[in-house]
Amino acid sequence: MKQIKNKYHLITGFLLLLIAYGCSNTKYLADGELLYTGATVKVEDSTISKKERKALQKQLKELPRPKPNASFLGLRPKLFFFNLAGNVKKEKGFRHWLKYKVGEPPVLFSQVDLKYNEDVLRNFSENHGYFKVTPASDSTRHGKTSTAEYTVKPGKQYKIREVIFPSDSTDLEQAIAKMQNRSLLKKGDAYNLDIIKAERDRIDDRLKNQGFYFFNPDFLKIQVDSTNADRTVALTLKVKEDTPSKSRKIYRINDVIIYPNYSIKDTVFYLSDAQQSYKNFTIIDSAKLFKPRIFDRALYMEKGDVYSRKNHNLSLNRLVNLGVFKFVKNDFVVADTLGDFLDSYYYLTPLPRKQIRLKLLAKTNSANYTGSEINVDWSNLNTFHGAELLNISVFGGIEAQVSGQNKGFNVYRIGSEVSLVWPRFIAPIKLKSSNGYVPKTKASISYEYEERSKLYSLNTFKGSFGYLWKENIRKEHQLNITDITLVSPQNVTPLYQSEIDSIPSLAKVIEKQLIFGPTYSYTYTNTMNKRKKNTIYFKGGLDVAGTIAGLATGANAKKGDTISVFNVPFSQYVKLEAEFRHFHKFGEESQLASRIIVGSGFAYGNSTSMPFIKQFFIGGTNSIRAFRARSIGPGSYKPEVAGSSFLPDQSGDLKLELNTEFRAKIYSIVKGAIFVDAGNIWLLNDDPEKPGAQFSNKFLSEIAVGTGVGLRFDFSFLVLRTDLAFPLRLPYGPKNDRWVIDDINFGSGGWRKENLVFNLAIGYPF
Repeated sequence: MKQIKNKYHLITGFLLLLIAYGCSNTKYLADGELLYTGATVKVEDSTISKKERKALQKQLKELPRPKPNASFLGLRPKLFFFNLAGNVKKEKGFRHWLKYKVGEPPVLFSQVDLKYNEDVLRNFSENHGYFKVTPASDSTRHGKTSTAEYTVKPGKQYKIREVIFPSDSTDLEQAIAKMQNRSLLKKGDAYNLDIIKAERDRIDDRLKNQGFYFFNPDFLKIQVDSTNADRTVALTLKVKEDTPSKSRKIYRINDVIIYPNYSIKDTVFYLSDAQQSYKNFTIIDSAKLFKPRIFDRALYMEKGDVYSRKNHNLSLNRLVNLGVFKFVKNDFVVADTLGDFLDSYYYLTPLPRKQIRLKLLAKTNSANYTGSEINVDWSNLNTFHGAELLNISVFGGIEAQVSGQNKGFNVYRIGSEVSLVWPRFIAPIKLKSSNGYVPKTKASISYEYEERSKLYSLNTFKGSFGYLWKENIRKEHQLNITDITLVSPQNVTPLYQSEIDSIPSLAKVIEKQLIFGPTYSYTYTNTMNKRKKNTIYFKGGLDVAGTIAGLATGANAKKGDTISVFNVPFSQYVKLEAEFRHFHKFGEESQLASRIIVGSGFAYGNSTSMPFIKQFFIGGTNSIRAFRARSIGPGSYKPEVAGSSFLPDQSGDLKLELNTEFRAKIYSIVKGAIFVDAGNIWLLNDDPEKPGAQFSNKFLSEIAVGTGVGLRFDFSFLVLRTDLAFPLRLPYGPKNDRWVIDDINFGSGGWRKENLVFNLAIGYPF
């Protein structure tokens, strides 16, 4: 307690010192200088509604410049550190860093141009339909500080009376006239210059898709007639008279010439032995690096097609997404032929065909395991000259539990994976994707040997064949036609066997398992939109194993009719899992991130329970961080591990997990978080060896809850995360006494040892 009091006095003293310095920041100013502390903007006009005044005032108050020194609770900490550093003569060192990196110089009132800010306020108001604006400005001095005050009297906002589109008979004017139905300019809306500019861009974009390659928005003018006394305007769209003739024409594609082995140093040329014709394309590639058919799939414009910006961009996106080109450049040149045609040139610089990468990873988790892993990846980006990606990886690692009950039970892993990805659908029927993302077919096979010293070893074989494709930047699908997993144990030690006798659920870990069947997942996200205040991420998955084989063989494990393949009973089940995330931005550097995970698995036919590796687990660094990995549940069950040398991983058929955390920037690369996690897993069927594990209508009373704080060190190329968490609710406690908030005692070494969980991880938990 004495330590805590000392820390309290230290923090209080620091805050008092900061306040004292904050109050005396102005003493560093030269004679006659005033510290600028900000501006106010007031909208005064009885002709507009109170709601309209408040909305306009909110927009205008962000415009005056310069911005004053950043403040917090009336203090200016950055200015405080700037003054605290004093005179700095050297351009490096701690004081220079403190003064110019942590601190900021004072913003003086002499830097404020009142008339300039009046013009800014006037222009903004007029651009939003307030044409008769009379801004005024003043300033007020308070000792050695000063503020600026602006008053705006906007008058009634002008509305759109009518929008007139061109009526001429030329191809260009007729094309523009047909766009009127979806115009952004609508009768009755307020005049807004930003929307007028957006309308010009919309028309230009649609014209580009109709062959007007040389047109641009500057060739459009929108005349404003505001002479009516009722404060309305008529908008007339016109094509400028000086618009070049080529910008009024519709162009078609003539020749398509591709240089798939282009270097910036190269000179473009034609050689008969380097030139190859394929359908309507001409390919200049003496090395014959790529099969011509990949360009047929990637390019969306052929000879004779009307130029389209949409197809132009789709073609470029697909060439980039092939993953074999370092640079992709496209030029259009007016063709030397009769008519209005463009020759299309593609200059493609390939990546090195063969690559090798070495990765060294460090690992740690809440079960006190710490270790490292090394990966060696070799890849061929153009295996069969069709942009196929062959990847061969070999990995090995070790994890050791440096403390805790399982100390000494090291984990060793070694394995390899071979995968081949084709940049197209490989299927009995012809499938084609009509967007900018290249569909992929992937086949992979892998093997992993895992040894848990003193316990057992596992051999895991995996193989899959399936498809990956994206509808757009937000929606992604993955369908594995077949996904096969074979797990075979060996070297089970007498020690582990004795543990099974006391904890039967440990036997599930070393069961032979054969799993095969299709899997599907769908992902939707708009988190890449940095402007949105609220963004979401959703991923749903379906795993159906052994269904056809079970139906064909009539397997029924409950009646003893279990069917085996390679002397291993195959698993038969259906598993569904959905994850939803929501991100709410409070500002540029703060947000509330939330997640909910719901999952369910049901075994039937050839299985009486879900295979262990396909069951649900909860707890750990990316889950409920106040509990050891895989240590919660199922339900209110808690294994008796007194005297045991091994803690079992708890698994279930149902899962519910909820997480939320507030994230904010503390300083520079350091970000902080406060979080709350909750959830549990359950069994569908009653298990006499696990009382309280079955799902029931009392499941809410069995929810585990934990909370904590964390730091994130964002190095741009990776995020190092540290979390310190402790439980608030134990699902396995007495029914009416599962909340343990009253037991929290940070001053007790015993409580800290039993309850505080430290997590070290790479990346955010979600």
